[in-house]
Amino acid sequence: MNPLRWSFRSQCLAGFAVCAALIGFAIFSQFVWGLEPCPLCIFQRIAFAAVGIVFLVAGLHAPRAAAGRVAYGALGFLAAAVGMAIAGRHVWIQYNPPEIPGCGPPLSFMRETMSTGNVIRKVLTGNGDCGTIDWTFLGLSMPAWSLIWFVLLGLFFLAVGSSVRTGNAR
Repeated sequence: MNPLRWSFRSQCLAGFAVCAALIGFAIFSQFVWGLEPCPLCIFQRIAFAAVGIVFLVAGLHAPRAAAGRVAYGALGFLAAAVGMAIAGRHVWIQYNPPEIPGCGPPLSFMRETMSTGNVIRKVLTGNGDCGTIDWTFLGLSMPAWSLIWFVLLGLFFLAVGSSVRTGNAR
């Protein structure tokens, strides 16, 4: 079956399943392999969750009107673009690590001691942990793979949101 001929609902629910699998892999790598996520990794998980939620809501709603599909496509692409920015920053830090000799404080400590804006600013500037590459597949680190997935999911959202069919589009 050609995935481009799948219904809007099926495409969105498949996108949700991909996001759930990616988050599941991140959790698996943390608890089974012992890979501790840095703050940027946590924000990438949140971005994957946001993309997945948009896919899920779009799939459950399955609007027949083109405007609804375009709106979900734009919203999903926006969520994926935020993920692209976070993962891109993480990849940049890994290949251009900041000159910080030690690791920064854990995210839980920062949340308790800083305002939300300062936590986000601190996390996005990266720390010693964010520059560490402790897992690769086919020569790419986990943030690089996240970046690839965010790009693919963003493009998929644009394709799904712009595909308007006549007849039974559910």
